[in-house]
Amino acid sequence: MARRPLPRILTSGSDRIARSREIARTAADSATDVLHPLITISRGLRKLAATMRARWAATPKERRGPTLLLVAACVLVVALVPYGPLLALVSVMGAAAWTGRERPVVKTGPDDAEVERLKGLYEALVPYLSVPEDPAPLFAHGGDWSGAFGDFTFDDDGRLTCLRIRYPAYFTDGEAASRARIEQLLHAKSGRGREYRFDWDEEGNQLVMSVLHALPTTIAAQRFVTVPGETVLGFTDADAVQRTVPVLTADGEQDAPPVLWRTGPRSTEPHLLAVGQPGGGTTSLLRSIALQTLPYGDVLIVEGSGTGEYACLTGRAGVLAIECGLAGALASLEWAAHETERRLIAANRARQAGRPAPDDTRRPLWILLDRPSILGHLAAADGRPDPQDLLQVPLRHGRAAQVTVVVAEQFDSVDALSETVRTHTRARVVLGPASPGQIESVLGTAPHTTPIPAVPPGRGYARLGTGPVLRLQVPATPDPYDEATSEAHRQAVLTLLPERQDATSTAVPPAPGSAPDPAPAHGPTLDLGHTPVPAEG
Repeated sequence: MARRPLPRILTSGSDRIARSREIARTAADSATDVLHPLITISRGLRKLAATMRARWAATPKERRGPTLLLVAACVLVVALVPYGPLLALVSVMGAAAWTGRERPVVKTGPDDAEVERLKGLYEALVPYLSVPEDPAPLFAHGGDWSGAFGDFTFDDDGRLTCLRIRYPAYFTDGEAASRARIEQLLHAKSGRGREYRFDWDEEGNQLVMSVLHALPTTIAAQRFVTVPGETVLGFTDADAVQRTVPVLTADGEQDAPPVLWRTGPRSTEPHLLAVGQPGGGTTSLLRSIALQTLPYGDVLIVEGSGTGEYACLTGRAGVLAIECGLAGALASLEWAAHETERRLIAANRARQAGRPAPDDTRRPLWILLDRPSILGHLAAADGRPDPQDLLQVPLRHGRAAQVTVVVAEQFDSVDALSETVRTHTRARVVLGPASPGQIESVLGTAPHTTPIPAVPPGRGYARLGTGPVLRLQVPATPDPYDEATSEAHRQAVLTLLPERQDATSTAVPPAPGSAPDPAPAHGPTLDLGHTPVPAEG
């Protein structure tokens, strides 16, 4: 049986119908916008009329007569006053417009889903914050959560972003293990994958849990507004430090809170240890420190991995040497030890003679060691001393001699660090994903935030001496010769590099005040007045 065709209006007229509907919808929206004041006034008049009707109904019958007389007198006065009716009309329209305006709905409490989440969190805390001997427990199964929780806020997904918890006075908040159990529970119940901060008020028996925003990763290597002796390790939360510096980001110029590390004779943390996972950003941190130091100091780099991460600094002014082999590293570090002793002797003689310290003892010398454990294994296999043993003099007496040591190592080789390095590196940095136990083993104390498993390169924590643990994001300082580096970051690093030295020179010019070399050398010399030669690129 042949199928009959559809009517013409259902086939060719579908586009016309859709176009008509769109025109009608647009016209309705336009009419609504045009008539919005009239709609607001009409809504206000209805509300005013309903209010007057309710008040008239609530007025006793014996008072309705005098009320009508008073209203009639007011109407008569308004009618007799010049421009009275016009003013009365404007007043009524204004009151109607104010009454009929659209008011945003104010949320006065949690909804059902949020209440269930708070109840679940309350029940989970009962075994940790209650004891059977308590006659009136604040936390009890089936109890009222509103007495223990306050100042709570939720995000658009219904997850907690801030919560204030009251706990009993007998809770052992002075023990780190007890606090860690509560923090772990709140972290798990409030949603993983976010970073939480826990502020314990032992005096008031309160705990405030808040969600932290991710630190910006848009700050690249650049000249920071600092004085000699100040090094920007990275950037942290705005409420963690009292200073900001102007920086250039992908979004323009803005002020960012830096983590400043101060070195020099008056520094209490003259040396730094950076520990991280592979790809965590410890090498970028050392590159950033080197670029900030070169304008006013000399840098000696020892790279244990031998991957050429510091090739961009080869032959640059202020870079004394870049050593990747065991022999060159031992010779350079031995020279650094002798140079530290020479500076101490020269400064001591100047003080005894009543003169200022020589200029060559006041120019900062930075020793950057990346992965010294690899060189230690090579030295043990070759029967040579560990390069870390040559750091004893710079580490112990470097502060008085303007010598700063920075050591970068990975977590799997932290045990290979010598006791001298561990003792004298009071400034600590942890980069990359790490457990709370690993962070505490390096920094000496656990952070007040919960680490997250996935972090960008250069993200971690810093602690200077006995100060607080700060979140840290190292400025992006990648290897400009790496093909994976973006063009913006490559140009940012290349702009900061010092000028190249004369290619015909085979040795670095001696520091001011030191004796000149009698002949060109091809490596670091051990004479106290000499400087090492840059490694061949």
